[in-house]
Amino acid sequence: MYPAMIRLIPSLPAAYVIARGVWPMPWPVPLKLGLAALLLGASQYHLWSRLSSGSVFAPEFPRPVVILFNWAFGAIALAAPMLLALDLVALVLLVLPGGGWAIPTAWRSAAALASALLAAIAVWQALRVPPLKDVTVTIPNLPPGFDGFTILHLTDLHISRLFPAPWTRRVVARANALGADVIAVTGDFIDGSLEARRADVAPLEDLRARDGVWAVPGNHEYFFDHDAWMRHLEGLGIRILANAHTVLTRDGAALVLAGVTDRSAPATGHPGPDLDAALAGAPAGALIVLLDHQPAQAARAAARGVALQLSGHTHGGMIRGLDRLVARGNSGFVSGAYRVGGMRLYVSNGTALWPGFALRLGRPSELTRITLRCAG
Repeated sequence: MYPAMIRLIPSLPAAYVIARGVWPMPWPVPLKLGLAALLLGASQYHLWSRLSSGSVFAPEFPRPVVILFNWAFGAIALAAPMLLALDLVALVLLVLPGGGWAIPTAWRSAAALASALLAAIAVWQALRVPPLKDVTVTIPNLPPGFDGFTILHLTDLHISRLFPAPWTRRVVARANALGADVIAVTGDFIDGSLEARRADVAPLEDLRARDGVWAVPGNHEYFFDHDAWMRHLEGLGIRILANAHTVLTRDGAALVLAGVTDRSAPATGHPGPDLDAALAGAPAGALIVLLDHQPAQAARAAARGVALQLSGHTHGGMIRGLDRLVARGNSGFVSGAYRVGGMRLYVSNGTALWPGFALRLGRPSELTRITLRCAG
C-alpha cells in the first residue's frame, strides 16, 4: 500500500491541472480525455524510470525521452500552483460583498503556456555545461604558501542518460582549462550501474590538477554498487577520501584535505562519516579543508577545527522558493557561503542534478573555483 501511496502523490498536481486547467476548456471531450491521459502518464515519470532500470534514480530511456519527461513533469509542477492561485483569487472575490469572478479561459491558457515555457527554460538551465563561479574564501592564519591556492569544486555530476559522455567530456575540458591547484568532487558522480555508465564516466579519467583529483562518495553512489564504483573511480585516477585525508604542502606548510563518507552509508552496511578517523595522524595545527557531500553536519566539523568545508547535495534548491524547503532538510544550508562558528562552509548548487527532477530556475549550476586568501 505504501508504494501505491507514493505513486499517487505526483498524480495529485496532474489531477488538479486536469480538473482546473483542462476540463473547463471549450474543447471536444476526446481531446480533453487525451490530454488528461498524457498528463497522468507524465506525472508517473518516476514509475516509468523504475520500470526501465529497477531504480527511480536511473531512467534508462533515450536522452530525448528523459528531457521530454522532465519538461512535462516540470510543466505540471509549475501549472498546478498557478491554477491554484487563480482559484484562490476567484474564491476570495466570491465571498466579498457584491463579489464574484469566473476565471476567463484566456487566463487558464496563459497559465498553461507560462508553465510550459518556464519548464522548458528550467530544463535548459539544468542541462547546460555549468558556468564558472569564482568564490574567494579568507582564512585567518593561512600559510603564505597557500595564499591564492585554488580548489575547483565539482559536485552532483549525476552522470546518466541525461548527462552522458559528451556532456562529461565538455565539463572535463572546461575544468582542466581553469588550471586549479586541486580538483575536489563532493559526491553523487552517477545515476546508474557501472555497466550502464562505464562509457559515460570515462572522460573523468582526463581530469588534471597540480595536486590531484580527490573525492568523497555521495548518497547516490550507495544506491548502486558503491564498492564497484569506488574501485572504478580510483582506476580513473580519482582518489577517494573515505574517512581519510591527504596532506598538501607549499613552502614547508601543510594543508590537510580530508573527506568523509555520506550520512546514508550505514543504511547499506557501509561505514558512516567519521571525522575523527578522517583526521587521524594529520599534522597538528595544519589548515583543514573537509569534503562532505551533505552540509547538514557542518557544526560538528566547525567544532573539530575545520577551516573550510565543501559540500553539495542540495542542488541549490533547484527552484527559487523551493530552496527554502530543501534548506529545512539540510540544517538550513542550501546554497552558497556560510559562516559556521569559526569555519567557512560552501554549498555548491551542483555541476548537474538528479535526472528525475532536472529543473533549475534562479539556482544555476556551477563550476566553483575556490581561491584561498589570508584574512587581513
